[in-house]
Amino acid sequence: MNTIYSINGPVVKVRDTDDFSMLEMVYAGENRLVGEVISITAEETTIQVYESTTGLKPGESVTGSGMPVSATLGPGILSNIFDGIERPLKKLEEASGAFISVGSEVPHLDMEKKFDVTIKVKTGDMLEGGDIYAVCPETPVIEHRCMVHPDLKGEVIWTAENGSYRVNDTVVKLKKADGTVEELTLCQKWPIKQARPFKKRLPIEKPLITGQRVIDTILPIAKGGTAAVPGGFGTGKTMTQHQLAKWCDADIIVYIGCGERGNEMTQVLEEFSELVDPRTGKALTDRTVLIANTSNMPVAAREASIYTGITLAEYYRDMGYHIAIMADSTSRWAEALREISGRLEEMPAEEGFPAYLPSRISEFYERAGYVESLNGAEGSVSIIGAVSPQGSDFSEPVTQNTKRFVRCFWALDKALAYARHYPAINWNDSYSEYTEDLSDYYTENVDEDFLKYRLEITKILHEENKLMEIVKLIGSDVLPEDQKLIIEIARTVRVGFLQQNAYHKDDTYVPLEKQHLMMGSILNLYENCKKAVAAGVSTAALLETGLFEKVIKIKYDIPNDCLEMFKQLDKEVEEGIKKTIREVT
Repeated sequence: MNTIYSINGPVVKVRDTDDFSMLEMVYAGENRLVGEVISITAEETTIQVYESTTGLKPGESVTGSGMPVSATLGPGILSNIFDGIERPLKKLEEASGAFISVGSEVPHLDMEKKFDVTIKVKTGDMLEGGDIYAVCPETPVIEHRCMVHPDLKGEVIWTAENGSYRVNDTVVKLKKADGTVEELTLCQKWPIKQARPFKKRLPIEKPLITGQRVIDTILPIAKGGTAAVPGGFGTGKTMTQHQLAKWCDADIIVYIGCGERGNEMTQVLEEFSELVDPRTGKALTDRTVLIANTSNMPVAAREASIYTGITLAEYYRDMGYHIAIMADSTSRWAEALREISGRLEEMPAEEGFPAYLPSRISEFYERAGYVESLNGAEGSVSIIGAVSPQGSDFSEPVTQNTKRFVRCFWALDKALAYARHYPAINWNDSYSEYTEDLSDYYTENVDEDFLKYRLEITKILHEENKLMEIVKLIGSDVLPEDQKLIIEIARTVRVGFLQQNAYHKDDTYVPLEKQHLMMGSILNLYENCKKAVAAGVSTAALLETGLFEKVIKIKYDIPNDCLEMFKQLDKEVEEGIKKTIREVT
């Protein structure tokens, strides 16, 4: 019998046994606490427990499961709220009340709920990993496609009739090459720390459209791409992710609350349940999975929550859906790694984090991508991970290592957040490496001038950044008129284009076409003002025309469905500037 030798927080050790394998899921103690084998030597086996070890004693037994920590994948995942090891929180509440008791064993999916299943195969068909054998409506907006486990293949020898079935009911029987028969139900299990296989990676060429101008235009992310959202306390990481979850054009959202404050997570859960999906007009939860692992939950489960979320995302990706993962926040996950590493007495690296922190972060972000699945469907997983550097110090290890493995970096700025500029993404400290990859899409689907306009807008912002250094030293009065004009145009870009109002019906989400026309109007104002300045008109006189304020307000004044109004605005700007030139000269 395998018994516990020592307990150190979530780290449990068993001596003199060779019954367990690496990464095997085990049950510790009388309460059968879920754990995972993380180290094996000739003398002892080390287990990290995903639940509170309070009350656990040396001498209690540890039993193996014979399989790694796995997620149960099947209909019933969407609209659900899970903890870090995929236990449904509503079922846990029914079983043990508001506070989860240790050792609570509940099925990962609802075993009694019936789904209207349509069988897609017939007797005699040859199936292999990834092939779809049954479909059912999981929610009003998402069709669930039951796929053959990637490790299976064989001949269909029996199929059930179309009808209502539970997730564990057999609907197809498969005869394998060795003559054994495999019963296929509506669900399957998959190890959370192992990436699901696919046929091939596809080039990243389509943007994940979010409707947020600073992202879509200046710092775009692609479908299948990765982005980090670092920011100190109060800069709007969670708010930015909420906005992206609601408006981005992914089919399914996986929201992972990893080590966040309990009251903040409660707010997320309540808000998500009330939100109406702008794409379908139905509840947003119909295409959302929430994984809630708050800061008062066992620290080891934070690591599991990240892997559980990405495994659920890959499962739906294999069906041919586009998934966006919001991980909030990966810093709390890294802190959990640091705590476990400290209890294991491993040699610490920078700031006490384990030496394997970079490899763990890269393993997570590497599971993003745009792929062709085993059944030929195209799907993607995009990862947007929040990072919470202490004191907004972007030089700390988690931010720096994340920066190495993502291609999109949206640095949140405390000064912008306090100035009520949302999203508070600092365009000078942020970057995106996806612009070149997406250039063909913008040219074909928006306008061939889109990237040209973007480049000019970016130049104006960089020019303003240089000029503000001079202004801080000697004031703006000494600047020549053309440089004063750049500062005013940059203000128009910042306030009229980059700043967005999440509570305004036309400004909360802006289609790419309107973003293009808004840039065009700002640059039209700039070109006409340059002519005026060259003709001797002062920047102050141009400001008095009110045209700058008019252009700033186009985000509110021109509705998303009345884009023809931009032509009139541009004409009004040209005539207004010509009139000013005539008056001055």
